[in-house]
Parts: sequence; structure tokens; C-alpha cells
Amino acid sequence: MCVKGLFFFTVLSGLAASGVLRVSGMRIYTSGDVEAVNGTDVRLKCTFQSSSPINANAIVISWSFRPLKPGREESVFHYQQRPYPPPDGIFRKRVKWAGDVMGCDASIIIEQVKFTYNGTYICQVKNPPDVHGTVGEIRLRVVTTASFSELLLLAVAVGGGIAAVVLLLVVILSCRRCKMRARGQREGSEEAPRKERKDPTACHPSRSVHLYLSEPSMEIDSSDGMISDASTKSESSSEEEGRSTDEEDDDDSD
Repeated sequence: MCVKGLFFFTVLSGLAASGVLRVSGMRIYTSGDVEAVNGTDVRLKCTFQSSSPINANAIVISWSFRPLKPGREESVFHYQQRPYPPPDGIFRKRVKWAGDVMGCDASIIIEQVKFTYNGTYICQVKNPPDVHGTVGEIRLRVVTTASFSELLLLAVAVGGGIAAVVLLLVVILSCRRCKMRARGQREGSEEAPRKERKDPTACHPSRSVHLYLSEPSMEIDSSDGMISDASTKSESSSEEEGRSTDEEDDDDSD
């Protein structure tokens, strides 16, 4: 019997080591410690990992609350095919479903937290046949004002957003300036050939000087077919007329 029992245990150990036999178990992941300002909403994040395929009709999610002071554990939220908020208690009309079963998310949101909500929140998920495993815990601390770390994160987030907007505006202005500069260079290159085609000797009409050149009139002598100036001919004809007049005066005197 001892030999058979030892042989059976050895076989089971070998199968477990080889992965043929796998012990099912649910793994749950939570955000740990969470801090929220009094009167604000807080998200309690809980995700899970199951060794079995997710069955949306069979999966069960439950949230419970354990206060800091000694007291009984109170139900916060329940999900089975659809969400079931608590019908009574301190969390009545204060809890909202924020998870996704097929996305392995079992998160909830608690609205307008109060100081009485200080304590530990327990997230438990069952996905038959995977019903065994650890539970997730979140320790919530409700404070009057946000801590320095949260204010610093908020300031960094706001500053980063402002810096991103300023950078975007700078990029837009730079692009517009580059386009205007390229347009001006293009227009200048188009006007340059027109200026080269202009007459360099031309000037503005208001600055132009008009020159008038008088040319002597030309006449053709019918006797010899020679061209003579009109002024020369007029002088010679006037001299001949003067001689003829003198001769006529002499004849009259005789």
C-alpha cells in the first residue's frame, strides 16, 4: 500500500509540474491606498484575471466595506448579470457601476464621499468554476483638502496643458509666417522678369525733356535736277530781284 500511495503521489506531482493539472484561482488587482477630498467622487479600481473563460451570465462581483472603527462589515455593491446598488445603508444612492465584465474590470465609483467612508473596501470576483482565489482591498482615506502630492500633480497637469496650447499656437504662427514669406518670394520672382523687359532709357513722363530739331526744307531745281536748300535759293532769288530793280531804276532815269 505504501508503495502504491507513493507511486500515485509521484504521478500527481509529475502531472502538476508538467501543467496537465492546473489549480484554478482568481487573481484580483486593486489600487491599494486611495485618498479623496470630502464631497468629491472617487473611483475604486479593481481588475481581475481568471483561469476560465469569462461567463457574463455566471460571473459574480461583490464589494463590501470594513470601517476603521470596530463595527460590522457592510455591503457596498453587487453585480450578477446586472449591477445592484445597495438599497439601504450609508452607501444608498452613492455607488455607481464603472466596470466592464468582459474587459475584466470590476471598478465602482463612490459619489460625494464623507468622513464616515474612511475604511477598507473589499473586492471579490467569482467566475465559475473559478471561484477560489484572493480578494482585493482598497484603503480609502477621506481628507479635508488635497495633499501636496495631489496638488503638485494637478499643477503639473494644468501647466502641461497650458504649455501644449502655447506650443501649438507658436507652431501655427510659424507656419503662417513661413507661408507669407514664401508667397512674397514667389510674387517677387514673378515681377522680376517684367522689370527686366522695361526700356532702361525710358523715364517718367513728368521728367521727360522734349527736343525740337528744325530741318531745312529741300527743293529740287527743275533746270539741272539738283537739290538745293530753300534758304540758299531764297537768298539768290532776292539778290537777283534786287539787281533787276536797280536795272529798272537806271533805265527809268535815262
